[in-house]
Amino acid sequence: MEILTQSQVHGLTTPTTAARKKDAEAKENLWSSILSEVQTQSNTKLPSNKSVLVLGDNASGKTTLIAKLQGVEDPKKGSGLEYAYIDVRDEYRDDVTRLSVWILDGDPGHNNLLKFALNEQNFPHTLVILTLSMTTPWSWVDQLQHWMKILDDHIAGLKIDPEEKQQCQARLTTEWQNYCETIDDLDPGSPIKRTNRLPSVDDELDALPLPEGVLTTNLGLDVVVVVTKTDYMTTLEKELDYRDEHFDFMQQWIRRFCLMYGASLFYTSVKEDKNCDLLYKYLTHRIYGLPFRTPALVVEKDAVLIPAGWDNMKKISILYENMQSCKPDDYYNDIIAQPPSRKTVSNRESEIQTEDEQSFLARQQQLLQQGQSPARGESPLRSQPNNGTKSTQRTPVAAGAQGSPKK
Repeated sequence: MEILTQSQVHGLTTPTTAARKKDAEAKENLWSSILSEVQTQSNTKLPSNKSVLVLGDNASGKTTLIAKLQGVEDPKKGSGLEYAYIDVRDEYRDDVTRLSVWILDGDPGHNNLLKFALNEQNFPHTLVILTLSMTTPWSWVDQLQHWMKILDDHIAGLKIDPEEKQQCQARLTTEWQNYCETIDDLDPGSPIKRTNRLPSVDDELDALPLPEGVLTTNLGLDVVVVVTKTDYMTTLEKELDYRDEHFDFMQQWIRRFCLMYGASLFYTSVKEDKNCDLLYKYLTHRIYGLPFRTPALVVEKDAVLIPAGWDNMKKISILYENMQSCKPDDYYNDIIAQPPSRKTVSNRESEIQTEDEQSFLARQQQLLQQGQSPARGESPLRSQPNNGTKSTQRTPVAAGAQGSPKK
C-alpha cells in the first residue's frame, strides 16, 4: 500500500483552494460591478433641489400659467408667497421628481418674502420666470424694469460665495455661446443627447465671443420672460386699432431686453393652449438637461418662442422691415401708449344692471301723483307702424264715468 507524502497531499488540495479563491474573487467583482452600476444610476437621477421663482404684476397670469403647467383645471389664487410643485418625469430613465415653484404676489408690500424663495442655498438651482400680460402692453417697460431691479437688488444683498456666483455667470455665458439648433435623430431621452445639449464650462475657451448686446447684465440666473394672454391680440386689433407693425415693435423691444439678460422669450395663451407644453419642456431642459428639440418660432405673432442663445440683433432687425410709422429706437410708450380711457378694455359684453323693483314702483307712483305719465321704455309692439289704421291710443276716463261700449 502506497503512502502519500505531505507534499503530495498539499499538491492534491491546492487546486481546490485556488478554485475557491477564484470564485470568491468573481463574487467580489460581481458585487463591485453591481455597486458601481447603482452608484452610476443614482448620479443620473433627476435632482430634487431645483426650483422656479415666478415674478410679475397682479393679473399678469402667474397662477393660471403655473396651474396649466401642473395640469390643474381650476387654479386657486393665493396671496403673499405661494408654493406649488410640478411633477417632472424622465421617460428614458423612468425617473420622477418634483420641481418646486414659488409665486410672489405682485403687491410691493410682499417683496420682503423674496428671501424665502431665493437665498444663498438655492441660488445655483433656481430659474426665474417673469410674466407680462398682452392685455396691458403699454406697461411692459415699467414692469420689466421694476421686477429686474427688485431681483438685482435682492441678489446683491445675498451673501453668495463670489466663486460660486462667478461659476453661475460663466455657465450662462457658456450655454449661450454653445447653443446649437441641430435636430438629430437620437432617441429624445438618450443620455448621449443629454450630455451633448448641455455644454460644460471647460468649452468656454473654444466658444465664440458673445454677440452685441448679449448678457450685458449677467445675474447668474436663468431667466424666462413669458408674455401671457396672447389671445387678447385680436381685441387690441379691433378696439385699439393695433396693426402688425405695433406687434412687431413690441416684439423687437422685448427681444432686445431679453438679450441684455440672456433670457428666453415665450408668448403663451392658456385659453388657446399656445406654447404651454413647449414652455414645460423648455423648463425641464434648462433645469434638468432633458432634451428640447423645438427650434425658435417667430412666424406666428401670438406664439413666439425664442430659446436663450438663438437670438441676436441681426435676427431682430428683420422685424424692422414691416415698421413703417415707427422706428426701433423710438420711445416705447410713444408708440404703444396707454389708451385715454383708464377703464381696461374687455372683450366681454357690458353687464346690464337692473333697477330694484320697489324703487321702480315708488318712482312711478311719484310721477302719477304729480299728474305725469310715467316714462315707459319702447316695446317692439308700440314701435310698429300703424299701416294706415287709426291709432288706438287710450285716453284717461273721468272718475265715475262709464267707458265706451265700443272696443
